[in-house]
Amino acid sequence: MDRRVFLGTLTGGLLAAPLAAGAQQAAKVYRIGYLTVPSRATAQGVADKFQHGLRDLGWIDGQNIAVNYRFADSNVNRLPDLAAELVRFRADVIVAGANAAVIAAKNAARTTPIVMFLTIDPVDAGLVASLARPGGNITGLTLTAGPEIYGKQLQLLKDAFPRTSRVAILLNPSTATYAHTLREIETAIHALRLERQLISVADPSDFNGAFASLAAAHVDAMLIPLDSMFYQHRARLADLALKSRLPAMWGLREHAEVGGLMAYSTDLGDLARRAATFVDKILKGAKPADLPVEQPTTFELVFNLKTAKALGLTIPPSLLQRADQVIE
Repeated sequence: MDRRVFLGTLTGGLLAAPLAAGAQQAAKVYRIGYLTVPSRATAQGVADKFQHGLRDLGWIDGQNIAVNYRFADSNVNRLPDLAAELVRFRADVIVAGANAAVIAAKNAARTTPIVMFLTIDPVDAGLVASLARPGGNITGLTLTAGPEIYGKQLQLLKDAFPRTSRVAILLNPSTATYAHTLREIETAIHALRLERQLISVADPSDFNGAFASLAAAHVDAMLIPLDSMFYQHRARLADLALKSRLPAMWGLREHAEVGGLMAYSTDLGDLARRAATFVDKILKGAKPADLPVEQPTTFELVFNLKTAKALGLTIPPSLLQRADQVIE
């Protein structure tokens, strides 16, 4: 080999090696924190949908991102410490499900971008300035599309069981959204000319007593709206509802899947996948303040005919034809 060619090749190789090493070092691995209220066993399916959404957008855990999950086991008192752990993890983005988790993340991370995806009325909760212009470091998706969801649930309950006139409302008074949810349900109750019996349940230890009180409440049916605690203990609640011999409308399809009679709700998996698109935009340079908050676009009506049969109830065929899923 010509000496000049050899030296040129050697020099070029020596110069290229540091450049290649530098390029490898420059490939940043972004850190994503994920904070939610239920337990891992309860909420893993939704978390998986979020991760699938990231993968579809080219973000692979262990390659160009590192996702750190924190589940509060339905104990909201743990959320501040879990949020602080994600701050110490130096998360580039924190994804938070439910109002309590978003509040904890907001208090712990004043400037870190936060993507919410299971929140109820974030404007009323003071999390964003408006849906169109959130401002600050929080954006994402709401869990409901407004008070209409409760009116729709109650109307479907009446359509299925026309004699319904008095409804038991199971609510958790310890949640940050209790007053807001109650206010919206009251509006729907009034519009449909129904009567209601409020049943407060602040802890799973209250479940048995709450359902035992239904016998003296003289109600025709129940509404169990969205709540992290109800979601975590959905199988137990579905069993108690069955034993009460009352038809019940549930706030999520997952309740019907474990024995609840009927549910009309948003699709949690769809919201989780859409949350990944917000993370994608933020990692690519967008600011949360400039990303409008989105509302649900996918709703599901589900009936469990096994439960209907056990209760001796018949769902009108016209409603079954409208269902997105019929569990037989």
